[in-house]
Amino acid sequence: MKTIISHFWGSFTVCIVAVIAAFFLGGIGAVFTVCFLTALEVALSFDNAVVNAGVLEHWDDPWRQRFLLWGILVAVFLMRLIFPLLIVSLVGNIAPTHAIDLAIYWPDEYARIMASAHHQIAAFGGAFLLMVCFSFFVARHKTEHWLFYIEKPLTKLGQMEAIEAAIALLVIIMVSYILPQVHRNEFILAGMWGVITFILTKGMASLLNPGNPETAQHIVRQGVGGFLYLELIDASFSFDGVLGAFALTNNLFIIALGLGAGAMFVRSFTILLVHKGTLGQYRYLEHGAFWAIGALALLMLFGVNAHIPEAVTGLLGAFLIIASLFSSILANRRERTRKH
Repeated sequence: MKTIISHFWGSFTVCIVAVIAAFFLGGIGAVFTVCFLTALEVALSFDNAVVNAGVLEHWDDPWRQRFLLWGILVAVFLMRLIFPLLIVSLVGNIAPTHAIDLAIYWPDEYARIMASAHHQIAAFGGAFLLMVCFSFFVARHKTEHWLFYIEKPLTKLGQMEAIEAAIALLVIIMVSYILPQVHRNEFILAGMWGVITFILTKGMASLLNPGNPETAQHIVRQGVGGFLYLELIDASFSFDGVLGAFALTNNLFIIALGLGAGAMFVRSFTILLVHKGTLGQYRYLEHGAFWAIGALALLMLFGVNAHIPEAVTGLLGAFLIIASLFSSILANRRERTRKH
């Protein structure tokens, strides 16, 4: 059995390499920025690690390792480096090579274009994460509840077909009315694509890896579809971190180094939770993670007109995770007391 520290050797190695690269890119100031961004990514995405662990516990070890290796490459290079360039290219109606030039030589203009797409990014990511959250709580097979008086009615709502999509779309339409008219249609369209992407990804996971139909709504089985599902969840989490990082630096490469190192730590936490069987020991931890995902989604959507500090998002997620952990400990103690 691996020790806890052994799960993080790769993460510490990547972090050290990122710090060294940052020093050559921007000196000691860039080093501090990378360290802060690494911590920010871990704080914002720890609930992502819990959700990933809930999926990976049903996978065998080779697929877990593939997720750790190939997943981190996708997370760092695609989502933290290539994806922002694509957004700037599409929004600015410029060639990808020009977007790279902006990132290197005119970072202020690059950041301005990136920020102009904030409402669309928030709509897509927020809608996708809302679907992730509600798909857990409306699952008809779900019998254990943490916040009983909220979760039990949601489970009953799950008897209605596609209720999670209806709720997510209603939230998107509601939020669109607080936006200027010029952004409203773009926001709704991006939110619809977030819902569609979730449905297609979850459907692909079930199509490629069919399992028990009673549990397929919640359990995502190993394979290409399951891998894609986890990567899209990570992508939705990364939107908030990438946009928030521009408050610290306009240097795309410093952002990629810091958030990439943080993503590696999140992956290590995921594998640790799986190997230690943490979700089995603490029954409400997964519930807390999904509530944190729902909170992040609502903050992304309702905060589209105003910048919500990343500290607020991170602290709210941490509070929900810690509260669910303590509730699990208390429930375990009560159960042991009853048995004795």
